Amino acid sequence: MAKLLEGKPLAEIIKEKTKQEVSLLKKKPVLASIQVGENAGAEAYVKSQKKTAESLGINYQFHKLSQDSSEVTLIDFIQKLNSDKSVNGIIIQMPLPSQIDYKKISQFISPDKDVEGIHPANIGKIVFAKAKILPCTPAAVMELLKETGVDLYGKEVVVVGHSEIVGKPLSLLLLDRFATVTVCHIGTSKAGKLEEHVKKAEVLIVAVGKAGVIKGEWIKEGAIVIDVGINRVGDKIVGDVEFVEAEKRASYITPVPGGIGPLTVTMLIRNLVEAAKLQQ
Repeated sequence: MAKLLEGKPLAEIIKEKTKQEVSLLKKKPVLASIQVGENAGAEAYVKSQKKTAESLGINYQFHKLSQDSSEVTLIDFIQKLNSDKSVNGIIIQMPLPSQIDYKKISQFISPDKDVEGIHPANIGKIVFAKAKILPCTPAAVMELLKETGVDLYGKEVVVVGHSEIVGKPLSLLLLDRFATVTVCHIGTSKAGKLEEHVKKAEVLIVAVGKAGVIKGEWIKEGAIVIDVGINRVGDKIVGDVEFVEAEKRASYITPVPGGIGPLTVTMLIRNLVEAAKLQQ
C-alpha cells in the first residue's frame, strides 16, 4: 500500500522558511492580484492567497475590473502595476472573460514581477537551469518528489499532459535532474500507446484534467505517482488517476484533494519573496 504524499505538512514547512525570509527584507513585499468580472472559484482562490500572504507578513492588494473590460484596459492596468515600484508581484486570476486571451495578456507582466513563473523569459530560463521563479505547479511537484528522497538520476519518468504551465516546464525541470523523461499527450492516446508508456514509469506525473484517464492497473509496482488533476465527479473531487487501484501498486501517491493543491499557493508566495529579493 502506497504512502500518501500530502501537500499540507510540506506547505507549512516552506511557509515557515518563507516567513523568516520576509522578516529579512527591507520592506514588506506587495502582491497585486487582478480579477476580471465575477467568478466564485476565483474568489475562493483569492481568499486563500490573501490569508496565506497576510499570515506571512505580505501585503495583498486586490484589484477587480468589470466583466466587460477589454484586453487593452487590462494591459494598461498591468503596465501601471509594472511601473509601480511598491508592487513586487502580479497575478491574474483565472478564468478570464471570453474577450481576453490569457496567453497574450500574461506576456505583458514584467518578468521580474511574474510570480506565476509563466512569462516566456522565465520559462526560457528553465532551459538554461537559471530560473529563480518557477511555475507554481511544477515547483510543487518537484518539492513533493524531493520529499520521497528518490534520486531522479536515470529514472524513467513519464509526464502525462504537455500544457505550457505544467507539463512542458516540468519536463525541463526533470531533465535538469537527469531523469529519462517521456511526455505523453493526446497524440500518444490517439496512437493507443498511453498504457504502454505509463506501465514503464518509475515516476508518473499526470496533469490532464480528466477523471480516471490513467487506470490503476497500469501503475508499475513501486512507482511514485503524482496526480495534478482536479476533477469534480458528482459531489466528489477526484484526480486523473484511478486512486484505489493505483494506491495498491505505488510506493508513494498524492491524494486528491490534499496533494499538490495546498502547495501551489505556497509556491506562489515563495516566488513573490524571490521576486522581492531580486528587485532589491
